[in-house]
Amino acid sequence: MKLHVLSVLVKNHAGVLSRVSGLFSRRMYNIDSLSVGETEKPEISRITIAVRADDNTFTQIQNQLAKLQEVIKIIELKKEDAVLREHVLIRVSAKDRTGVIQICDIFRAEVVDISPEFLTAELTGTPDKISAFITMMEEHQVKDLVRTGMTGLQRG
Repeated sequence: MKLHVLSVLVKNHAGVLSRVSGLFSRRMYNIDSLSVGETEKPEISRITIAVRADDNTFTQIQNQLAKLQEVIKIIELKKEDAVLREHVLIRVSAKDRTGVIQICDIFRAEVVDISPEFLTAELTGTPDKISAFITMMEEHQVKDLVRTGMTGLQRG
C-alpha cells in the first residue's frame, strides 16, 4: 500500500467534514492525516487527506468522494507535481540548549519559546524532513509534540 494525498474542494457548509470523514470510517479506510481550511473563496474549503491504500481501494475512495453533493473537485497530489508540507511544534528539555539550537539551525527550525526547563521549536517542511527533525530531537528528551496533517497544492 502506498501513501496517496487528495486535495478535495468542498462547499464550506456545516457537517461537510463529518460526511467526508464518515465515508472513510463506514468503509473502514484509515486516514493518515487530515487538514481542512477555507480557500481564497470563503464559501469553499480545501480538505487535504492522506491515506494509505492500494490502487483499487484508492480509486474506490475517489469514486465515493465524488458522489458527495458538497464535493466540488478532487485532485490527487503526487510528490512530483505538488508542494506538500507539514508543521510541527516540539518541546524538549533545555538541559543541552546548544545541541538543540544546532539541530534547529541545521533544519532551519525556529525556537519559539524558551524557559529554564524547556525549549519549544517549530518547523515547516516535507513529511520526511519533519520526521528526520523529530528523530534528531528525540535525543533531547521530547516532552510534547504536535504535528499537523499534510497540506499541499499542485505546482504551476
